[in-house]
Amino acid sequence: MPVPYRGLILDFGGVLTTRMRLNGRAFERAEGLTPGAYSAALTEHPDGVAVYAALEVGEATQEDWNRVIGGILGIDSTDLMRRALANLHPEPQIVAAAKRARTAGIKVAMLSNSFGIEPYNPYEDKGIWTDFFDAVILSELEGVRKPSPLIYQRALAALGLSGPECVFVDDHAHNLPPAEALGIRTVHHTTDPTGTAAILDSLLPDPAPA
Repeated sequence: MPVPYRGLILDFGGVLTTRMRLNGRAFERAEGLTPGAYSAALTEHPDGVAVYAALEVGEATQEDWNRVIGGILGIDSTDLMRRALANLHPEPQIVAAAKRARTAGIKVAMLSNSFGIEPYNPYEDKGIWTDFFDAVILSELEGVRKPSPLIYQRALAALGLSGPECVFVDDHAHNLPPAEALGIRTVHHTTDPTGTAAILDSLLPDPAPA
């Protein structure tokens, strides 16, 4: 008989929040950038890729990221991360599902590859921070990022649970196999928060009889 589901581990950007791609497009419009320029700076430009990877593991500061990405895009780097995430908002259906899980006695954790927390803390700004969770695992503070197996092990340790007791939700498919290798059940969140919330609700334990 499988071990009951006792822990829920949620990614931040694109799961607990609205879609990262839509946020990026809105940022490009706000800054007068060519469509796709911001995404290319983060994922294709070697300096952008390097500084983002370094930021995620605490080897670069958010201000380093602001300076490098601003330079690549040719825009003012002042408070750039705040501006870049201005159109990212909590995803109400996923947040509500997480609250239902906590009400049912499930431990809930956030596991995020970090955007940095100084000088701008996006988790606090979006209203998704420590008071909501039983554990918060940020790659910047751990010195390791998804999809390294180590960060999933630290999430389990923070919850005091084993892999088969937990469910992990992420919007990037490549982040799921290392969790699965630890016995964690995974949910690939794509573009349908209603569907993902329904899956999470279906995994809740049956209520105790009155």
